[in-house]
Amino acid sequence: MSKPTASGSRPLPIMDRSAKQPAPAPRGSDREAASRHPSEAPVMPGVSHVVAVSSGKGGVGKSTISVNLASTWAREGARVGILDADIYGPDIPTMFGVHEKPRIADEEVVPIEAHGVKLMSIGFLIEEDAPAIWRGPIIMGVIRQFLQQVKWGELDYLVIDLPPGTGDAQLSLCQLVRVDGAVMVTTPQDVAVGGVLRGIRMFEKLEVPVLGIVENMRGFECPGCGEKHDIFGTGGGERLAASIGVPFLGAVPLGVAVREEGDRGVPTSIGRPEAPEAKAFREVSAVASSRLKDLEKSG
Repeated sequence: MSKPTASGSRPLPIMDRSAKQPAPAPRGSDREAASRHPSEAPVMPGVSHVVAVSSGKGGVGKSTISVNLASTWAREGARVGILDADIYGPDIPTMFGVHEKPRIADEEVVPIEAHGVKLMSIGFLIEEDAPAIWRGPIIMGVIRQFLQQVKWGELDYLVIDLPPGTGDAQLSLCQLVRVDGAVMVTTPQDVAVGGVLRGIRMFEKLEVPVLGIVENMRGFECPGCGEKHDIFGTGGGERLAASIGVPFLGAVPLGVAVREEGDRGVPTSIGRPEAPEAKAFREVSAVASSRLKDLEKSG
C-alpha cells in the first residue's frame, strides 16, 4: 500500500507513519467512548443534524440513498457533508466521481467537495484495490478520526453512510457522537425487509430515533413498452413501517438514471433532476428533514 499523502509528502493524520493501517486512537479516549451509553454521546460541534443511513443487508442501495439525500439537501441550499463509514466498501468517492487525496490544514484533514457536498471516505486514503482488513477497535479509531480530525466546519446535515448490518461501525458511531436520526433502507422483498427490522431494533436499543424507512428499487418501468414490472416485489418496506409504527419516508423506483449518473460520478438528484428517481429522492429528503424538525420540537 502506498503512503497516502496530502499536498507534499506528509502522511494524513488519520493514518500512521507506515500507512499500513489507521493510527491508533489515544487509549483513554476510545476506552471512554466504548464504555459510554449512546444516550450520553456528545453533540458534534458545528453540525445541526447527524443523520445515519443504514440497512439490514448489502445491495439494497444504501449508499445511493445517502448520496442523493445529501445532494438533494445541498441542491436546496443546505450545508451538507457525507462521512463514508462503510469502511469495507467505500463507494462514496466513485459515486461522486472524486478520487483525489485530501489536503491538510492546521493539522486537520480538509474534506473534498463535490456537487456542493463535503466528503470524507477511507476510499480517499487507500489504494482502490487495497482491502481494509481491520478489527473492531481500528474501525472505532477510523470513525473517531473522521469525526474529530476532519475540518467539517458548520453543517446543517452530516450524513453518515454506514455499512450494512448491526456491527462495530454502528455502535462506535452512536457512542462517539449524538446521532439525531437514522434512515433505514430496504428493497421490497422479505429478505431485505427482515434485515431492516433488526437494524431498527438496534437503533431503538441505542436510543437513536428512527426517522423512517425508504423502500428502494420499487418497480421498473420498461422504457420500450411503458409497462411496470415489480422485479423485487412491492410495498415490503411500507408494510413494515405500518406494522411497527415507524414513518415511511417514500419509495424510489428502479430506473436507469441512477445507474447512468452513478457511472459518471454524479448524484442522480444533481445530474438528472427531472428523472422519477430524483423526484422520489426529493420527497424522501423532505419527509426526513420534516421528521428531524419534529424531533427537535418534541425533544
